[in-house]
Amino acid sequence: MKTLQSSVLPPHTGLRDRLRVATYNIHKGVRGVGPRKRLEIHNLGLGVEALDADLVFLQEVRLHHSRDARQFDRTWFGWPAQGQAEFLAPEGYDVAYRSNAVTRHGEHGNALLSRWPLGDVGHHDVSDHRFEQRGLLYVPVQWHGRTLHAVVAHLGLMHASRMRQVQRLADFIAAEVPANAPLIVAGDFNDWGERLDAPMREIGLARAIGEGQPAARRSTFPSRVPVFALDRIYTRVLACRSTFVPRGTSWARMSDHLPLVAEFEWP
Repeated sequence: MKTLQSSVLPPHTGLRDRLRVATYNIHKGVRGVGPRKRLEIHNLGLGVEALDADLVFLQEVRLHHSRDARQFDRTWFGWPAQGQAEFLAPEGYDVAYRSNAVTRHGEHGNALLSRWPLGDVGHHDVSDHRFEQRGLLYVPVQWHGRTLHAVVAHLGLMHASRMRQVQRLADFIAAEVPANAPLIVAGDFNDWGERLDAPMREIGLARAIGEGQPAARRSTFPSRVPVFALDRIYTRVLACRSTFVPRGTSWARMSDHLPLVAEFEWP
């Protein structure tokens, strides 16, 4: 995985008023099917650390999975003993996780990894039908003595479902987040047709586009030849200064998505 460090990830500025945020769908820590199925969670741990982000919004994170745990138990590194969120967190990071979906062999959901202290963790079910279990993970973050509100999202596969989920997101924000408070909503929006920016603007959230960068979207899916910008970061109050998508063989191998990284400034 040496190429992770050589994939031209820009260095974290380290400025007091700069916040680096990453969102990443980790595909439950595995890739492939059948005999070609392979465990990637250990490589993903290196990847998350290489992102050097203050906040990492994760989707498709497994709490446990009995079948894969048995399959990879005797591999060189093996299936982690703890949940994937705790396993992926770099040293010193706080972790928040809530399950969205319960399956035959386990459960998975969203997670937030944070360099900064976390408040009480909340979860809001936004499932639109019984075939897709979806939820919002909500956590207040204490950053330099100020409260930043973070929501990890993973929306549905159908546009009509996503539109209803955006409305439920709006209702949740109105009920749980103080008006005009700094807010980040990030995750996998499954917006293949680029149709969600307008309804997100209507609820007060702007898509992160770097200062002085072209308005072209940062494509993250599929990871080998990314053409769709499914992974997004939406904010209010905070100003986006830059966005970046790391690429290369190692990043393409670890998940079917690439991570999206952005730096923000508190005005």
